Amino acid sequence: MPPVSDRLPVFPWDRLEPYKTTAAAHADGIVDLSVGTPVDPVPELIRRALADASDSPGYPTVWGTAALRDALTGWCERRLGARGIAHTNVLPVVGSKELVAWLPTQLGLGPGDRVAFPRLAYPTYEVGARLAGAEPVPYDDPLELDPAGLRVLWLNSPSNPTGRVLGADTLRRIVAWAREHGVLVLSDECYLELGWEAEPVSVLHPDVSGGSFEGLVAVHSLSKRSNLAGYRAAFAAGDAAVLGELLQIRKHGGMMVPAPVQAATVAALGDDAHVEEQRARYAARRTVLRGALEAAGFRIEHSEASLYLWATRDEPCWDTVGDLAKRGILVAPGDFYGPAGDRSVRVALTATDERVEAAVRRLTAV
Repeated sequence: MPPVSDRLPVFPWDRLEPYKTTAAAHADGIVDLSVGTPVDPVPELIRRALADASDSPGYPTVWGTAALRDALTGWCERRLGARGIAHTNVLPVVGSKELVAWLPTQLGLGPGDRVAFPRLAYPTYEVGARLAGAEPVPYDDPLELDPAGLRVLWLNSPSNPTGRVLGADTLRRIVAWAREHGVLVLSDECYLELGWEAEPVSVLHPDVSGGSFEGLVAVHSLSKRSNLAGYRAAFAAGDAAVLGELLQIRKHGGMMVPAPVQAATVAALGDDAHVEEQRARYAARRTVLRGALEAAGFRIEHSEASLYLWATRDEPCWDTVGDLAKRGILVAPGDFYGPAGDRSVRVALTATDERVEAAVRRLTAV
């Protein structure tokens, strides 16, 4: 049998290693603004909840505890504006990347099916289609897609990498089109609580959904908003029929969120104060990094939300990566997110204040 990996592109981050080596050789050390992994502490109340639940010798359930489902539905009502959401409308998952990568397979897609995603996008949408043997279809405007054979439409607002936000009117039109053509909308909303110059809205909000979750699944993660990337805490919410089918499949696959992580998720979703504190950290870093990049000749595009600045000097992205690496700054080349990004770089806000200050000094040095 041919290796499954033959269906997949080269793992993009491996291509960045030589530039990471160059940046690490800087006399004052590397400033890594590439991957976007959280660096700030896990809030104490979340660590305490994890520790208190650490004596968990039995198997957790795939659907999670009732307390977890209460936390998920309550948060969706409070923060997303979703109305009438029940336990059947939520499903905890082992990190959002796992879900994105395996959803087409778990939904039964295969050859002859098509999976659409933004032309500039998180590469795992394409990976998920290829793992299932389906056809990946990048788009500029989803309303211009040919619906023939189209089974899944990925949305991503706020966008990774660009930080672009889709407004409620745009989302409403897309949802109506998808329902008309029997296309399932999967909305990656992992950065929804990190809006800066725009207020992101969920597809589950009644202004978008019309008060029905039919044909809609929103994906959320605690990695960035609560610094829980290491916990692999995420969930899906929306259409009960879709999530119920996924629940049955995931039971057979043993895709269980560990019990201590479930308890930590309950604590995290029940507290908004730590989210506001983390937002303030990122806002301050965003302000100084944006100013330094613009002073260094970069143009910032979109970037009205999320954890990244989408920057360009109107040159090939790898030239920009190489130049910044010589200054000890590592960023992500835009073509990691599709050929349309080949003249931009993604600059993450996920570095300590000290490292951000170091980047600012290097960017503004004459």
